[in-house]
Amino acid sequence: MRNPPDALMLYAAGFGTRMGALTRNRPKPLVEVAGRPLIDHALDLARGAKIARMVANVHWQADQMEAHLAGTGVLISDERGRILETGGGLRKATALLGPGPVLTLNTDAIWTGPNVLSALQAGWDGTRMSALLALIPVERATGHTGKGDFTLAPDGMIRRGEGYVYTGAQIVDPAGLTAIPEAVFSINLLWDRLIAEGRAFGLLHQGGWCDVGRPESIPLAEAMLADAR
Repeated sequence: MRNPPDALMLYAAGFGTRMGALTRNRPKPLVEVAGRPLIDHALDLARGAKIARMVANVHWQADQMEAHLAGTGVLISDERGRILETGGGLRKATALLGPGPVLTLNTDAIWTGPNVLSALQAGWDGTRMSALLALIPVERATGHTGKGDFTLAPDGMIRRGEGYVYTGAQIVDPAGLTAIPEAVFSINLLWDRLIAEGRAFGLLHQGGWCDVGRPESIPLAEAMLADAR
């Protein structure tokens, strides 16, 4: 078992429908923020955390994603035939990621402050955790709508509820995915099992975070990056 985990799944297969015209002919990870594709901002985090192995799944406009990632060392988990969602996609990618817990990172967010992947690695304790999710208080979740995804107990355990937003970065042990019969499913199914077992925890991100899921979030993310300089 890795301690700390040093393999990373980059989620890059989604359709990006909320982006409208910006993703009509390109994948969302190639939408630019501050003059650079979203996927490149994610790769900066991975390199800063000295990730040994990186895997990206591809589906929508997969050829563009493969061309952009050529030469980066990122391995491709090909979902051209059928997009598998976050849970099914991670389960397929485990053959490339290798054994043990892994990091996962959504590629449609911008971060400032401490490297969230490094913080997750430092906070990981595989003896009591099967998932460690990076969270941010809802009032600091730039570009995000809603009341939050989880509550956070003093001991770090999470429950479903309001107050804290999942930022799209985590460490998770994918072993539990083998017990899920569906081929296409959300990682939420695994989280619910781990929450019930008392093995799902949260870690607060100490910097800025912007959900870049819609065109109107791009200037918000660029302003956040400018303020952090």
